Amino acid sequence: MTDADDAAPAPTRKEIQLVITASSLGTAFEWYDFFIYGTLAASGIIGRTFFPGGSELLQTLFAWAGFAVGFGFRPLGAVLFGFLGDRLGRKYTFLVTITLMGIATAGMGFVPSAASIGLAAPFILIFLRILQGLALGGEYGGAAIYVAEHSPPGKSGFFTSFIQASVVGGFILSLVVVLTTKGLLPTAVWEDWGWRLPFVFSLVLLAVSLWMRLKLSESPVFKRMKAAGETARNPFTESFTYPGNLKRLFVALFGIAAGLTVIWYTAMFTVLSFLQQTMRVQETAAQLIVGVGAASGLFWFVMFGRLSDRIGRKIPIVVGYLATLVLLFPVFWAMGGAANPQMARAARQAPVFVSGPHCAYDPFAAKQADRCGQLLDHFSKKGVPYTKGRTPATIVAIGGDVVTDTSPAGLDAALTAAGYQLEKVVPPPLNIAVILLAILVLGALSGATFGPVAALLAEMFPPRIRYSSMSIPYHIGTGYFGGFLPFISQYIVARSGDPYAGLWYTWGVVAMALVVTLIGLKEPKPGRSYAD
Repeated sequence: MTDADDAAPAPTRKEIQLVITASSLGTAFEWYDFFIYGTLAASGIIGRTFFPGGSELLQTLFAWAGFAVGFGFRPLGAVLFGFLGDRLGRKYTFLVTITLMGIATAGMGFVPSAASIGLAAPFILIFLRILQGLALGGEYGGAAIYVAEHSPPGKSGFFTSFIQASVVGGFILSLVVVLTTKGLLPTAVWEDWGWRLPFVFSLVLLAVSLWMRLKLSESPVFKRMKAAGETARNPFTESFTYPGNLKRLFVALFGIAAGLTVIWYTAMFTVLSFLQQTMRVQETAAQLIVGVGAASGLFWFVMFGRLSDRIGRKIPIVVGYLATLVLLFPVFWAMGGAANPQMARAARQAPVFVSGPHCAYDPFAAKQADRCGQLLDHFSKKGVPYTKGRTPATIVAIGGDVVTDTSPAGLDAALTAAGYQLEKVVPPPLNIAVILLAILVLGALSGATFGPVAALLAEMFPPRIRYSSMSIPYHIGTGYFGGFLPFISQYIVARSGDPYAGLWYTWGVVAMALVVTLIGLKEPKPGRSYAD
């Protein structure tokens, strides 16, 4: 139970350990299911297989759009399963969600490619992503509330922080399974069908999750409410009519969920895509670096969750937002310089300038409308930054020298002569250490804002409507602000030619979240909750 809930029979130490272990592992497995798509989308496999297009960039954008669709349906899942969780109980609701997630994820491993069945392939894939989004909309709130309602006074931040860390654990597990499968299979087999195995592996995780969660009993807080006849008749409606709840929903959405999620996705998926695509780091090396960096930063979530039990939930979140606004760009600049120093040095010493009568570039077009757009498309595919201008004739200048041969081969030759590294690279050990340090800093920013959140959101809402009230703003915030982050940031980069321009989306959302949290979130007095 949360600190403010009425007393219920205290669970034993063994029961608490089972609750935390089963809930955390189930959450990790469920997020593995959801993130395995993103891990493979960052490598380009999803785009090539399911989204036919005229360019690699277009396939990547479509793949990230599919990633966003799953997030887009999370709020609907939050409404549906939040209603069931507040009416029927926490335990059985998240048993349903994890079953739905496992089946949908395994199904992705069996969807034929677009080359085999045409446009039916992306439609089937999107349908399965919708099922995943619905399932995840009910899973996180159920697991977080279940642990919070088992927590003794003064421990909810610490105990629920393991749920927060398990979200990162799901991302790490997706990388481990992908790397292991890829390492065990010949490259040709992996590219042909081996990449499907991580999706099918979800059935094993589903079996383990069900086995563990079936051992659990219902939340003591929910049992007390049910025995007293205090459960909500319509939790969804009450979430918007309960006194003071509209303000809490607004703060939870725009101040908490939106801010923490863009930081977290920037720290994980943006970093992975940035290294693999923009900085042209060899795929396996990038996945290993990000996986090690994410695993090394798991302690941040537990540390800040535990700290929030002592100093309150608001302080770590506000400090994390402020630090993000200051450190976001410098951390990525350091990472980019270390990941591909030759590319970064060439971009400084020999900048690429492209100009023409219009110089319009549409990342969604299979073929660009004019020559200038075709040139920009070429540089975007290579991860080469550029600036644009307007001149009567279309020209390309690299380091101030006009390139006369603007064929793809001629452009690549000019870039190579100017010092650009166009082949995939593996950074030297010292540079890898710098990248890992940068990821660890991003992990700290994410831990400060994400670690205390499960306890905070559980405490913000009354027990009778907690599942619905917590899940709806959380999944709208994470689903739309976070789920569309890879797509929006990739689009901004493609349009601007600046590999760091996509970070402005993260920066802007965090700035908004900081203002809302500072003004709207009031730390309660000792012994009371945010819902009082």
